[in-house]
Amino acid sequence: MARFPTDQFDELPDDLYRVGAHRAAPRKGRGWIVVAWAALACVVLTAAGLFGLSQLGGSVSLPGLSAQDAPDEAPAAEGEAQADPVTDPSTIDASTISITVLNGTATSGLANDVGDELEEAGWPIGSRTNTAESNVETTTVYYGAAENEGIARGLAQALGTTEVSLSDAFPGAPITIVLGSDYTPPTS
Repeated sequence: MARFPTDQFDELPDDLYRVGAHRAAPRKGRGWIVVAWAALACVVLTAAGLFGLSQLGGSVSLPGLSAQDAPDEAPAAEGEAQADPVTDPSTIDASTISITVLNGTATSGLANDVGDELEEAGWPIGSRTNTAESNVETTTVYYGAAENEGIARGLAQALGTTEVSLSDAFPGAPITIVLGSDYTPPTS
């Protein structure tokens, strides 16, 4: 083993305990400062998020219907011409029209049953699910653009209802059927 020559630092007294003496002892209560900064950051981020949502206005919509967020409806004025119902689903371009079926009742699986029946009849059915509310009273066919009114009226006839409404409550879905407690399935 190699031996190095001794120098002045090798001969320090053993009772000299000055290692790290240049560091001050931590002050008491410093942990609360970190907690206070974290709480402040949470408050600021929450306020910024709420402010951002308020600036978006009504452009944010969540799936499903709720009692306080009724869809914006534009019923036809008296004497206004209504589109002729499309009763032949083979005339519909399935690549541009997708029909969403929503169950607004407490009956389990109703959206799937109605979707299956309509699909067997040739209608281009997309998604099927439940609404946020399970107490919808009236079955309504909503359409998002005026050119889809005829298709909506044809679907209403196929479902045995007369309720159709132009609405922007379902963005991304050209036609949405909301099944209510008044819906009665056809007898076979």
